[in-house]
Amino acid sequence: MAAAETQLYTKVLNKKKNRSTDSLLEPLLATGFSVHTALKALAATGQKTAEAAIQWLHSHCNDPSLEDPIPQEYALYLCPTGPLNDILMEFWRESKCQCGKNKAHENFPHITLSDFFTCEDQKVDGLYEALKRAGSQFSSRFPMTISLSLHSSSTYIGFFVSDGPANVIKSFAAAFATEAMVLADCCVKPSTKQLHLTLAHRFYPHHQKTLEQLAKSINPKQSCQWVAALYSRDMRFVHYQVLRALFQYKPQNIDELMLNSGDLIYVDRSQQNEVCDGWTIGISHRTGCRGFLPENYTEKADESETWVKHREYIFSADAGQLPKNQTKPCFKTKIPNPVPRNVARMLAHQLSAQTTTQRHMLVICHGERIDQVFGKSWVQQCFEPDGKYYRRDLNFPSSLPNRDDYIKNYECDPPLSCCGAFQSRLTGEALLEKEVIVSCVYSSPALHCIQTAQHILEGLQIEQKAKIRIEPGLFEWTKSETSTAAPFFMTEKELTEFGYSIDTTYKCNCPFSSLMPAEGYEDYVNRCSASIKQIVDTCATEGTILIIGHCSSLDSITRPLLGLPARESSEFAELVQRVPSLAMCFCKEMKEEKRWQMVNPPVEMLTHGANTAFNWKQILLDN
Repeated sequence: MAAAETQLYTKVLNKKKNRSTDSLLEPLLATGFSVHTALKALAATGQKTAEAAIQWLHSHCNDPSLEDPIPQEYALYLCPTGPLNDILMEFWRESKCQCGKNKAHENFPHITLSDFFTCEDQKVDGLYEALKRAGSQFSSRFPMTISLSLHSSSTYIGFFVSDGPANVIKSFAAAFATEAMVLADCCVKPSTKQLHLTLAHRFYPHHQKTLEQLAKSINPKQSCQWVAALYSRDMRFVHYQVLRALFQYKPQNIDELMLNSGDLIYVDRSQQNEVCDGWTIGISHRTGCRGFLPENYTEKADESETWVKHREYIFSADAGQLPKNQTKPCFKTKIPNPVPRNVARMLAHQLSAQTTTQRHMLVICHGERIDQVFGKSWVQQCFEPDGKYYRRDLNFPSSLPNRDDYIKNYECDPPLSCCGAFQSRLTGEALLEKEVIVSCVYSSPALHCIQTAQHILEGLQIEQKAKIRIEPGLFEWTKSETSTAAPFFMTEKELTEFGYSIDTTYKCNCPFSSLMPAEGYEDYVNRCSASIKQIVDTCATEGTILIIGHCSSLDSITRPLLGLPARESSEFAELVQRVPSLAMCFCKEMKEEKRWQMVNPPVEMLTHGANTAFNWKQILLDN
């Protein structure tokens, strides 16, 4: 070890800090890392374990900034835990689902106690000690109940902390700032403004009423234990956009960035002038490396997802800091904790009370059926003589529900292909991005329609809340499906057992027994007209009615809704041939005029090319 590094190491060890931190640093030095990089790794990982720091160093072995003396930025937050936090996180999810993302969703519920400040890596222990001392000083004075009052404006909705508790909390923050200056040479600016817990910020004005209704359903007197938590971030990327990799990407050129699914990427939008369309330049949070990456492999993420939680002080009757290596999990909206029953009941009531100004109907054709790709003989291709299913192509489903007389029934009632399932989920995600609020879901009893509905609900992230109402009246014109026997569908019990979200309490308008083989065109038109009338009359007077049907549904469902006469059967048959998978039409109700009008769908159409079968023996070895 060089003399200068030995001297620095001695100074570090002479600082007042826990022995556990010494034990974290020593293994890193023993493996050959310099003091500077070892301390940097510990700061970047929150000083949790030596293994985490070593892994960070190995991941950043090609990081060009590894030796740069750039400290982390830190901030002190007061965070709720327990029932109050649970209901706040549920508000986060519901407000995002119903009104789209706003500025508050970029963070977790908290009260800001300080601005971000810098701290040299070798002095971070002083910050930990400052938090411990300030917490101990105020543990007996800290208010066990913090009075919160709701405040709303056109750009902000949140809770303000009442003056009494706010003064104590500000004094605690000031004490931490004083201790941090003494112990870590850090200039901390404690919060002096009105203390608040933000619920929504920088939202669209027309969402204010909805957000207020959601906020009013929160009981701020819920049981809560408050925690003062110390977080850090990389100060170099404060103004960068953060992306999350959805898929793995292996570089094809030396200047491209390796991506693993879940990687977070920093992107400076001001430095993308010379980048080709569809590509961007980013820096990996995991490795520190810089390079080109395909932007369609990513989605937007929040800066707070790159933050590191260091230490916390719990204010309670037996207040005290957790052990150095013990941290509570960070709050993440992507994988929420189970919601207590009382919270779920509150949200169910709140959703039923939700009011919107318009009712819409969205009719969508099912996704790609497996027989559309592999023909009617697909069943014979993938089932062994003993009935065992074999996935002969990656576009075949990974598994199939068990059915009696499977060959006959699957020939008449085929499932989606894997691409069809992906198409459907992608459509649901697009509807979620456009803030489409689905009030009820109806589906044809065909398996591929039910699967399409299920995957769209998953894309909308409401598959646990919305139930699919199976309406036989929405089934295809039976003359185009079969002319020898009535269609046979999976039962609600079978569908539920296989994991589909089915409304088993729904009473259908058109019984299954009425679906006669080779029905006449007029009978089919009348069936669709009666079904859609029943749906409109009984469904909610708000939100979007989602209907999943067949190619023909886009015409046979909407024409009676719009008050238009049925087409001629020959014209109808020709039109159906031009409707692709996941095609959709969108109608809005004109209440004052007592009619419906067709308008542009909320999302763009899904278009893709064919991918023909490839046989390497025939193509590559054919002389």
